[in-house]
Amino acid sequence: MKTIQNPLTAAAVAAVLSLPVAGAAFADATPAWDTSDNVMLAANDTMDKAADATSDTWITTKVKSSLLAEDATPGMDIEVETKDGVVSLSGTVATEAEREAAIGKAKAIEGVREVAADGLKAAD
Repeated sequence: MKTIQNPLTAAAVAAVLSLPVAGAAFADATPAWDTSDNVMLAANDTMDKAADATSDTWITTKVKSSLLAEDATPGMDIEVETKDGVVSLSGTVATEAEREAAIGKAKAIEGVREVAADGLKAAD
């Protein structure tokens, strides 16, 4: 029989193995746990929210790195925020051409639904 060397792994395995027993202990006391549908719906909702947050973080990172990679856009001067796939750009750039280039780069990133650049101003 193989032994588990890592205490953290051992704790995780013990927790997983005890789940069916814990469910049986709460079955009589909590009617909402009688059906697995409620649990699955809650889990799916939580996973969707986590995926959205990860996706927004990924989009922000990709937009920011795209702005930093090109000389045509001053990435250090542009703030990038993403909420539900909508990218918001803010800050000040030197020219209208830089502003338009930044908007174009943000729109080109996969997952971006819309770009709001009202907060991105051109100095000229």
